[in-house]
Amino acid sequence: MAISTLQTQAAAKPVAPGRSAWVALGMLCSVYVLNFLCRQLPSILGKQIEESLHITDGQFGLVIGLYFALFYCCISIPVGFLADKTSRVGVLTIACGIWSLATMACGLVSSYPLFVIAFLVVGFGEAGGVPPSYAIITDYFPPGRRGTALGLFNLGPPIGMALGVASAASIAAAFGWRAAFVSLGAVGIFAVIGVLMLVQEPRRGGLDAILDETAAPKTSFWGTLAMFFSRPSLILAALAGGATQFITYGMGNFVPIILQREKGMSLGEVSLYYSLIVAIGMGASMFVSGRVIDRFTRHSKQAFALIPAISLSLAIPFYIAFSWAPSWHLAVLFLIGPMFFNYFYLSSTVTLVQQEVRPDQRVMSGALLLLVMNLIGLGLGPTYVGQASDFFRASHFAHPLQFAFYTLVPIYILAIVLFLLLARILRRESRRTEGAAS
Repeated sequence: MAISTLQTQAAAKPVAPGRSAWVALGMLCSVYVLNFLCRQLPSILGKQIEESLHITDGQFGLVIGLYFALFYCCISIPVGFLADKTSRVGVLTIACGIWSLATMACGLVSSYPLFVIAFLVVGFGEAGGVPPSYAIITDYFPPGRRGTALGLFNLGPPIGMALGVASAASIAAAFGWRAAFVSLGAVGIFAVIGVLMLVQEPRRGGLDAILDETAAPKTSFWGTLAMFFSRPSLILAALAGGATQFITYGMGNFVPIILQREKGMSLGEVSLYYSLIVAIGMGASMFVSGRVIDRFTRHSKQAFALIPAISLSLAIPFYIAFSWAPSWHLAVLFLIGPMFFNYFYLSSTVTLVQQEVRPDQRVMSGALLLLVMNLIGLGLGPTYVGQASDFFRASHFAHPLQFAFYTLVPIYILAIVLFLLLARILRRESRRTEGAAS
């Protein structure tokens, strides 16, 4: 049963988030920064790792794409159900410790197979990071404020990537890529302590006005699974998000490589300019998208789908220009466009799913959303781009990664179509709800 049949948004007595909510949000965002930083270290240092371990773009794409995604996604579902049944903060704390230690191990391995194993353990830990955080934030912030809160939380990826690019590239330039993994992974120990001290477990559904608590069936693993995959709006949100992540992960994991190999950037220039582009473009996207979602979804639930459809349409010309740019100076200028417009989908899909399910199904539903999105985007995106680059190189193209990037343009079109279909479904659901209410 959907949460819309169990609850009404608390209009009688709106609750403003207190100081503890903002402190918890800040700490959770910091953990997400570390989460994404550790995950992105291989892509940031990809050129150096490929040269050290003697691997191709295709092999590199497999480890950061398909291998990581399969492991990450398969683990996230039981971890999400466990967090729904136990302490979400406890699951997050243990997960943070695991992925931090595994990140350090990535810098100590001496061969490609060992690097694959270590990076898979990073995925094992990170599977317990984001879904519990989504649910914790949803129970700290009331309806009407969740888009902004989750938008601020989703500043984790741009900050993590920007800090990762700046710090990892600087450390690698001075001491080698292995030192970057070891030193940045060690930061996770401090994050574990911070979560234990600053984040308290909120009451599940405490800010949702339940009409009849006894009417809500008890959550079950298979019940939540069936609910998620039987709701057209949730499935379409996941598929549309997955198509978008195919672009963002496929592109993002190879941007540092294409900037160095085909656009003429040095590692030091990457650490400065690319980190600024990520921080400004992607960071602004997360902040603005959360505010825009909260504003427009008050009047129409279709905005959850129309906003990312519009933003992706605006991203396409900038993306093509970035791929074409003959120099890194032009490339980083055009890169601001896709870095800003590519990421409106994230806060939108996450907020939609968190508001459309029961409080006791939020962690697992968030994990299921990430399962679909990451299998498609994280699993297939980098894998595809790496294999396409190898294909164009074997075909003697002068700029194989550039042509691999061009082939992502049709995926933009697919993602836009899926979001427009989602808007249609949401409009139909809204009409049914209004009809039932009248």
